[in-house]
Amino acid sequence: MRRAPGRPVRGHASSIGARCGELTGTAAGPSVPLGILSVRLGSAPGEPSGILSVRIGSPREGPYRGAMVVTPLIVMVAYDGIELVDVASVTSGFDYANRLGASPAYEVRLVTPLGRPVRCDSGLELRGQGRIDEVDGPIDTLVVSGGQGHEAAAANPRLVGQVMRLAGLSRRVASVCTGATVLAAAGLLDNRRATTHWYEAARLAASFPKVRVDPAPIFVRDGEVSTSGGVTASLDLTLSFIEEDHGPEIARRVAMGMVTYLQRPGGQTQLSLFTNLPRSDQALVRRVIDHVILHLDGDLGVARLAALAGVSERHLNRLFAEHVGKSPSRLVRDMRLEVASLLLSRTAEPLAAIARRCGFTSTETFRQAFVAWAGVPPSKFRAAGR
Repeated sequence: MRRAPGRPVRGHASSIGARCGELTGTAAGPSVPLGILSVRLGSAPGEPSGILSVRIGSPREGPYRGAMVVTPLIVMVAYDGIELVDVASVTSGFDYANRLGASPAYEVRLVTPLGRPVRCDSGLELRGQGRIDEVDGPIDTLVVSGGQGHEAAAANPRLVGQVMRLAGLSRRVASVCTGATVLAAAGLLDNRRATTHWYEAARLAASFPKVRVDPAPIFVRDGEVSTSGGVTASLDLTLSFIEEDHGPEIARRVAMGMVTYLQRPGGQTQLSLFTNLPRSDQALVRRVIDHVILHLDGDLGVARLAALAGVSERHLNRLFAEHVGKSPSRLVRDMRLEVASLLLSRTAEPLAAIARRCGFTSTETFRQAFVAWAGVPPSKFRAAGR
């Protein structure tokens, strides 16, 4: 079947279009639902003109499993002031999946506002593969990059308008790091939970009050729209897409190929407590924190810590609120759980042993606290890193 090159097939949702509804009528019977049909006529770089690309799949079975899919298109939007790692983590992740046998293979395309090279934060120039306004659907995944130019990009009505247009042609939409600002400007994050680079979270929340900003997670998936945290968190989001499309084994092999030791759940925090904890000038507070780090398996109740410090519980709580920004009990819980997450990902110790080492009274107490902290049980967290 041949058509004029580069001309998309359009039509009503009951027939053929850029994104069609449920279809019926195959050998299985005239009323058996087939799922989603998407059609794109080949005009991409390196693709022979006039080749018809078709995706037929059941939304109940996932996008690719048990379905015939040709050329899922990944479109990454870049602009002046992007962070190069944001782009590379996403594009390299999908490329690794292709090299490891992802079927159907992804087609990854980087587009820029004018089709010209864009300047990265580092000063390097990155050449795109086309203009954003020349892209047509269907698109499997639309990804907007982040970088120091994110505010200028969000203030560009033409760019924001094109992102809105492409989002309507996409199965799923995502942003990397501060690319969430562009999605928010397009109204795509209204009334959704979203994350961004932790440093920019407060500004995003203030600028777009309809967005429910959560600065902690590595990534957030709210329906068909996803947002990732700072920079390399985009790789974790990409791995989750690959797992959704092709299963956990190929996602694990991609993670190994890119030498990322752990495919982290989205609920894990962006920053390590031990690297992000402020080093207080208050000697008493420093002494208590050092004691906590060295005695995670001991009695670290507020009464015990106050006695060690020689102050009242009330005074200790006041000092921690002023110098640390959290209560002593909250600090102890967070430290215990972060160490537990490292033991889960880097050792084969049984859960009961990890619970004891980290000061939990039982495996069930540990499990409940870990689920509240990471969003997944310890066993699932460990399996994700294997």
